[in-house]
Amino acid sequence: MKINYPYPTSLPVVFLRAQTRFGHLKIWMFLICTSYLLPLAAQSDHILWYDKPATYFEETLELGNGKMGAAVFGGVATDSIFLNDATLWSGEPVNANNNPDAHSYIPAIRKALEEENYKLADELQHKVQGAFSQSYMPLGTLKLEFEGQDNYTNYRRELDISKAVSRITYESNGVQYQREYFVSHPDQVMIIKLSSSGKQAISGKISFNSLMKFNTTTSSDTYEINGYAPYHVEPNYRGDMPDAVLFDPERGTRFTTLLKAVHKDGRVEVSEKGIEIVGCSQVVLYIAEETSFNGYNKNPATEGKDQLRIARKNLDNALRKPLRTIEDDHRKDYTGLFSRVALSLGETHAPDLPTNERLLRYAEGKEDKKLEVLYFQYGRYLLISSSRTPGVPANLQGIWNPYMRPPWSSNYTLNINLEENYWLAETANLSEMHRPLFDFIKNLSVTGAITAKTYYGTGGWTASQNSDIWALTNPVGDFGEGDPNWANWNMGGVWLATHLWEHYAFTKDRKFLKEKAYPILQGAVRFCLDWVVKDKEGHWITSPSTSPENLFITPEGYAGATLYGASADIGMIKEITTDFLLASKLLGVQNDLTGKAAEVRDGLRPYQIGKKGNLQEWYYDWEDQEPLHRHQSHLFGLYPGHHISPSATPELAEASAKTLDIKGDETTGWSKGWRINLWARLRDGDRAYKMYRELLKYVDPDGFKGNHGGHGGTYPNLFDAHPPFQIDGNFGGAAAVIEMLLQSDMEHIYLLPALPETWKDGKVSGICARGAFEVSMEWKNERLIRSTITARKTGTTTLVYGNSQKNIQLRKGKSVMLTW
Repeated sequence: MKINYPYPTSLPVVFLRAQTRFGHLKIWMFLICTSYLLPLAAQSDHILWYDKPATYFEETLELGNGKMGAAVFGGVATDSIFLNDATLWSGEPVNANNNPDAHSYIPAIRKALEEENYKLADELQHKVQGAFSQSYMPLGTLKLEFEGQDNYTNYRRELDISKAVSRITYESNGVQYQREYFVSHPDQVMIIKLSSSGKQAISGKISFNSLMKFNTTTSSDTYEINGYAPYHVEPNYRGDMPDAVLFDPERGTRFTTLLKAVHKDGRVEVSEKGIEIVGCSQVVLYIAEETSFNGYNKNPATEGKDQLRIARKNLDNALRKPLRTIEDDHRKDYTGLFSRVALSLGETHAPDLPTNERLLRYAEGKEDKKLEVLYFQYGRYLLISSSRTPGVPANLQGIWNPYMRPPWSSNYTLNINLEENYWLAETANLSEMHRPLFDFIKNLSVTGAITAKTYYGTGGWTASQNSDIWALTNPVGDFGEGDPNWANWNMGGVWLATHLWEHYAFTKDRKFLKEKAYPILQGAVRFCLDWVVKDKEGHWITSPSTSPENLFITPEGYAGATLYGASADIGMIKEITTDFLLASKLLGVQNDLTGKAAEVRDGLRPYQIGKKGNLQEWYYDWEDQEPLHRHQSHLFGLYPGHHISPSATPELAEASAKTLDIKGDETTGWSKGWRINLWARLRDGDRAYKMYRELLKYVDPDGFKGNHGGHGGTYPNLFDAHPPFQIDGNFGGAAAVIEMLLQSDMEHIYLLPALPETWKDGKVSGICARGAFEVSMEWKNERLIRSTITARKTGTTTLVYGNSQKNIQLRKGKSVMLTW
C-alpha cells in the first residue's frame, strides 16, 4: 500500500525499538499495519497540515516567541521565511503636543451641535486632528535554496500548536528530508534543523533580503545583517503618494539579525552573500535578532539599545547549550502555557484531510468538531506567540507582516481591534499574555495626558482611534485630512482602561489593582468627568461625539459623523466609572473624584430604544447611512461590558438582539468575532454557533491584492480574513467559544449559558471565571453532568446552571467537584 505522506516523526523511534526487540520480520509487519492505519486516522485538533508548499502569505505557517515572528512557506528547492520583530516599527517618539490649540475649537463644535448644525460640526472637527500613526515593519526574508531537490514526493507540511513546532518532510531522489522550525522564548533564538537520511545529501545556500535598508558582513563564521527602518511611513490607505516611505541613516529603529550554521559533516562557508552548505547530512541554523527599540519615549537611533550586542549574546548563549536542551526548554516553556486548557466537543466522524481541504469541506456544512476545537486552540497559540514583549502588545497582524505599507499600518486600532486581541487572555487561562497590553496602556496614559489637555481641555488622559509603538494618542487625520467618522473618536483610552479592571476581576491581584491599575483608571475617569456636559434633559452626555466609523442620516438627509450623546460613549463611560468605583471601594478610597464619578454614572443619559425595537446608536432615532455596518459599538454594554444582560436589563437585551438582527450576520472577520460573543451574552448559543461556522468560511489567499469577495472568513492557514488578514478575528472567535461555555461576574459563574445544540456532548478544563476561579466541566446530551471549581484566591461565588444555583466557598488552592 502506497503512503502519500511521510510517517509522523515518532514512528522512526518506534521502528528502531521494534527492530531491536522483535527482529526484521515483525518489524515489517508492524510497519505495514501502522501504515495501513495512518490514512484512516481521525483529523487532529492541534495540527495544521498541508500536502504542498505555501504560495501566499495567507498559506504560511506562523511561529513566534512573543517577539520574534516567522512565517514559513515550506518550499522544497526554495524555501522562504518571513521574519518579524515585534519592536521593529517605522517612526520615532511622538510629539504629543503636536496641535496645542486644538482644544480651542471644542466650544465652537459644541455650539454648532446645540444649534443642530451637524455639517458645521463635522467641518470643525477637522481642526481637532493630528498626525497619523506609524507602521509595523517587516524585518526581512530568509531564503533557503537547495540543490538536487526539484523533484519530490510524499510531501507534508505541518504546524503542531501543542508544541509550537513546524515540520516539513518529503522524499527526493530516494532520500528522506526533514526540516523542523521553532522559535524559543527562553533562548530568544529561532532554530531551523535540516536533516536527511542520506550522507552528504544537503547542499545549498542561505541568504537574506529585506525591504529595510541593510548591509551584510561576517564575523566568527556568523552571517551578520545590520539595518534600519524608515523614520516615517504613510498609512497604506492613503494610496500612492510622494515620500510615502522615508529613510535616513541617522534616524529610525536599528536591527541586527545573526545566522549561524552548525553542521554534522560536509562543510559550511560563510560570506557577505550568505551561508553555503556543501555535502552535509544535518545542519542546524541558529537565528538571533534584536532591535534598538528602547521604549516608547526613547529615540531608537540616539538612545536605543545596543541591538548587535544583545543579538550576539543571545546567539552565543544558545550555541553553548546542547540542542536538546534548547528544544526541551522551548517545549516546557510553551506547553506550560498552552496545555492549561483542554477542549473536546464530542464524537466526530470527519476524515483526516489537509487543513485547507477541511475548511472547504466544513464550508459545505459538514461536521468537523475537531476543526472547531483547532480554531479555538489556534487562537490561544497565536496569543502566546505574539504577546510576550513588555510594552508591545499584539498588533493588527499579531507579529506577522511582510509589507512595507501593511493593511491599516498593522498598528493598534483602539476602537475595537486591539481590545478584541485580548478578550481571551483571562478566560483562556493566559493572563500573563495580557501584561504587554497593560504596559502599553501605561505608556498611553502619559502621552494621553497631553492629548487630553491640548485637544479637549480636560484633565486625566485619553487615546483615540489609532496608536503605535510610540504610544500616539491624538486624533489622527494628518491635521485635517481625516474623516471625522473615524479620525475624531476619543474613547480609546476609556475602553482600554476597562482591561485593567478585568485583569483584577479574574486574578484578585490587589497589588496590581493598587499600584498599576488604579492610577490609570483614575486618569481615564477624570477625563470622562471633565469631558461630559449636560443635555437639555439634564443628563450627562458627551459633546462632541462620534460612533466608530459609522454615519447617521438626519431627517433633513444630512449624512454625518459628529453629534452629541452617542450611545457608545455613554456605555463606555458607564462601564469605566463602575469599574473605578468598585476599585475605589476595595482600596478604601472615597474622595471628591469618587463622588463625582458616582454622580455622573448615575446621571448618564439612559439608553433609548428606537421605533424598530433596536438599541439606538445615536442620540435621536436616526437612520444609519449603512444599516449593515460592521461596527456595533453601542452594544459595548452587552459585550465586552457587563451592564446589559438578559437577566438584569431584559428590555435592553431584547433591543440589542434586534439591533443584531437588523445588521445581519454577514460582516467582516473581526466584526463576526464580536457578534458571536454578543449572541453568546444574549444566551443564544445556536445563533452564536451559526456565526462561528461562518467565521470558518474558507477564503482564497491572494497576497493582499484585495480580490477576496465577500466579508469575513478564514484563510488556508487559519488566519482571520477581515479581509485582508487581521488577527483580531482569530482572537475574538476563540474568546467566543469560551463565552458560549462559561460566563461570569464577581458574584456568579454561569455554566453552559449558551451551549449550541450541535455541541451536545463535550468537556472542557482550565478555563477561568471572574472571582479568581478555574472551571472544568463535562456534559452529555446537552446536560451538564459534573463541574470542578478551583479557587486561585480564597472566595465565594454562586454557580448557576439553568434554574439551579449552588453557593460555594473555597480557600485558595482548593477544589470542589459538583454533579448536576
